[in-house]
Amino acid sequence: MRASRHALAPLAPASRRPVERTDGKKPDKIRPETAVLLTITTTHSPATDLGYLLGKNPSRTQSFELSFGKGHVYYPAASEERCTAALLLDVDPVGLVRRPRGDVAFALSQYTNDRPYVASSLLSVALGRIFGQALGGKCKERPELAAQPIPLEARIAVLPVRGGEALLRALFEPLGYSVDVEHHELDPDFREWGRSIYCTVGLRATVRLQELLRHLTVLIPVLDDSKHYWVGREEIDKLLMRGEGWLATHPEREQIAQRYLKHQRSLAREALERLSDEDEPEVVEDTSIREEEQLEKKLSLYQQRMEAVMSALRRNGVRRVVDVGCGDGKLLRELVRDKDFERIVGMDVSVTSLERAMSRLRVDEFSERQKARVALFQGSLTYRDKRLSGFDGACAVEVIEHIDPTRLAAFEDSLFVAARPECVVVTTPNVEYNVRFETLPAGKMRHRDHRFEWTRGQFESWAQGVADRHGYAVDFEPIGPLDPEVGAPTQMGVFTR
Repeated sequence: MRASRHALAPLAPASRRPVERTDGKKPDKIRPETAVLLTITTTHSPATDLGYLLGKNPSRTQSFELSFGKGHVYYPAASEERCTAALLLDVDPVGLVRRPRGDVAFALSQYTNDRPYVASSLLSVALGRIFGQALGGKCKERPELAAQPIPLEARIAVLPVRGGEALLRALFEPLGYSVDVEHHELDPDFREWGRSIYCTVGLRATVRLQELLRHLTVLIPVLDDSKHYWVGREEIDKLLMRGEGWLATHPEREQIAQRYLKHQRSLAREALERLSDEDEPEVVEDTSIREEEQLEKKLSLYQQRMEAVMSALRRNGVRRVVDVGCGDGKLLRELVRDKDFERIVGMDVSVTSLERAMSRLRVDEFSERQKARVALFQGSLTYRDKRLSGFDGACAVEVIEHIDPTRLAAFEDSLFVAARPECVVVTTPNVEYNVRFETLPAGKMRHRDHRFEWTRGQFESWAQGVADRHGYAVDFEPIGPLDPEVGAPTQMGVFTR
């Protein structure tokens, strides 16, 4: 009996030709049978502005190492009238087998899946790694371009559309795209078998490049209905960040959340709840209403704490920052997302916490450039460590209350004397606020590992003493809802030299 072929659409002819280079170097060898191709074209005048927007020079080919293979960026056409940028993924199928997905149903499925051949979460990851500047809406050379809608056309070969053309159109047409679909047969020798799930898809619209890339990075995995990596709560943040401005009002937002989060109901439910908060219209309140009731949306204390710390670092011009007691990497994740921070280091005494931080940051998917920007290491907060030197900012977020009071002097010495950054941000619970937590028994601390919890007066006294002893000034800020009697749940001190 003749074995059936797993028919996939042929790649565009450009992907079968060797990539031409203008820098005199021999092009990298590419396996077209395991390549994924995305092209982005514009007729904006001059069209070569696309090179500025993508941060990739049209005159040369560039290659990037990825955890699952290589990405190659080149321009098949680059004139003032029409410019096309191509992203070609040369996926390593052996590497995928060595890093199997957690949802593999049986051993041979590692060898028979379609990941090396089609647009999927692999392409979404590559877009984030290679076009990160454009995805973040930034353009260093021509910042005005990033905010300007321009005519764009994206073409993807080959895209699995699990849900059919109707779903494809339901996802992209509400966003203003004109959609072209070329269906592919299961096997051209057996036309009676019908169509496969694979299509070549063209999308056309006048939008900002950032919008196009955000739509692609979210909706390609949705159409594929699969991801090649484990999905956890941090994926909710990524979905909401890339869905900002469009996902909350999308008619298919429930299906998008379900598929993007691999049908994990609890994650999808949380994402939709947070989207609902974002979608609520702003209510104009009387000025006499308390400030916390005038907020546009409710934020968790964790979110408010992250925003306050990030704001303090930015306004003090911090570019190189170390997070001491980084835990599982929540603050590190926020720092990594902000390209203004040039060097980011996390330190913690717990190996388990560092492993969780690496998982949260997805360090195994970092490019070489990202690996040079971000680092994590094990260390103690109460001993001098040369690795903490050379930073202009340091953070100790909800850390000092985990240190024995007798060791606070050692913490002070290691950070404010030995490391001595220009700016130090310290947050800690305000014990006075504990009476407002209904489920917290009287006299109990918020966490069983807390060695103490300070009043506002105690924290300010300690912080002012540290500042006076080591040549710093310190400002205090409340974080969270401000109660007129007991203050805010979190207190923050910002030390500056």
